[in-house]
Amino acid sequence: MINLFLNLLIAQALLGAFDTLYHHEFKVALPQKINARLELTIHALRAILYGIVFVGLAWFEWHGHFVWLLIAIVVVEVGLTLWDFVIEDQTRHLPGSERITHTLLAINGGAAFILLALSLPEWYEKQTQLTSVNYGWQSWFLFVAGLGVFVSGLRDGLAAWQLQRLDLKLNLDLGGTHKRILISGGTGFIGSALCYELLHAGHNITLLSRQPIAAAIQYSGKIRAVKSTAELSDDEQFDSVINLAGAPIVGLRWSKSRKATLLASRLNTTRDLLSFVQRASVRPTVWVQASAIGFYGTHTENPVNEMENAGDGFAAELCERWETLTNELEAMGIRRVILRFGLVFGRSGGSLPMMLMSFRFGMGAILGNGNQHMGWIHIEDLLQLIAHVIAAPGVHGKINAVTPDSPTYQQFAKLAGKQLHRPVLLRIPAKPIRLLLGEMASLFVDGPVILPSRLLKMKFRYRFPDLRSAMMDLT
Repeated sequence: MINLFLNLLIAQALLGAFDTLYHHEFKVALPQKINARLELTIHALRAILYGIVFVGLAWFEWHGHFVWLLIAIVVVEVGLTLWDFVIEDQTRHLPGSERITHTLLAINGGAAFILLALSLPEWYEKQTQLTSVNYGWQSWFLFVAGLGVFVSGLRDGLAAWQLQRLDLKLNLDLGGTHKRILISGGTGFIGSALCYELLHAGHNITLLSRQPIAAAIQYSGKIRAVKSTAELSDDEQFDSVINLAGAPIVGLRWSKSRKATLLASRLNTTRDLLSFVQRASVRPTVWVQASAIGFYGTHTENPVNEMENAGDGFAAELCERWETLTNELEAMGIRRVILRFGLVFGRSGGSLPMMLMSFRFGMGAILGNGNQHMGWIHIEDLLQLIAHVIAAPGVHGKINAVTPDSPTYQQFAKLAGKQLHRPVLLRIPAKPIRLLLGEMASLFVDGPVILPSRLLKMKFRYRFPDLRSAMMDLT
């Protein structure tokens, strides 16, 4: 019986790991969702308790009065799981695969705890102590799983704490109250932060989303979400369109199919928005178009500003095609502003948490020769910039959304190590990175100085103009 119990516990660990990594981290990206704070807190508590159970039962039998402690842990664990079910249904739309996984976890966990309960009367009759046992590979597996789930609990707890600081309340000024705004990409890191700020400022949002039900739940029904602009009538009026939609460019290798996905995620959504604008009775006054500093390529050695032509490589092609698709807007009398984003640094989303993860564990490394430059901007400055270009009727054209401070990766790594009180001893040469990531490696080991010439000319006021001030705020 004990062997079956251990196998069920191992299955619970594997199912839980899949649920956390695939659903919570990859598919849903819970640490980036402001409304997921309570869910992440529940996950953190539950994971820590699971860690205690896995490690405790891997090496010990809980005799005597320790049985009551074990029962209490299991009861709290079950209570947290039931609470989690309720909160999930109130705050987000669960993918079908996640519901199936949760059902399997509940069935498997219930079977495991029933088998455990059959041993408890015998354990209770013995002297109160933790009696050492060794089940061979099963003990070691559960020990490692326990450590892993404990770390996962700490990570979720940190994410929940960070999320409370994402509700920025910047009081964005769009040049008027109660603006009507049509947004694509409003559930990602940047889009979520923007939507919450706009809602807080009292503006009306219509969100174009592939999953409109999930989007509506994410914002507690305070926005209108549509799957296609075909659902919008010709008479509907919007003051602004903000086009942020696009699959993350950092991820799987840029295979032919992956490149097609990245292009389609941007171009198809943009075409959909354009189709509405073309038939609208009253057209919006401004269109804010996302792009990226990848437009300039990564191999130029000289500093570049908004006057430069597109560079070489897939990232440059992607950005150029995305921008070019909106060329007709100005002929339609719509002011177009193209914001070429650098790395957007925030607390729980964007590139910074991923970049800092290795540093937090004392494994931070300098990539390549470390001389590649990083164009970046703090999320608060980016949101203020979006509001500014909407409010300022004289602003149009292309703008590099980066700070004047363009550190090398080596400077970033040293500052990250200093802020986190970790040594930076490792260096990873460019060659293995290129072998592993292919063409995408250029994003990490190459990079020119990107100048925000137009923002400097506009005298845009950065809250975080240099890397040190941003890192002090975000770490």
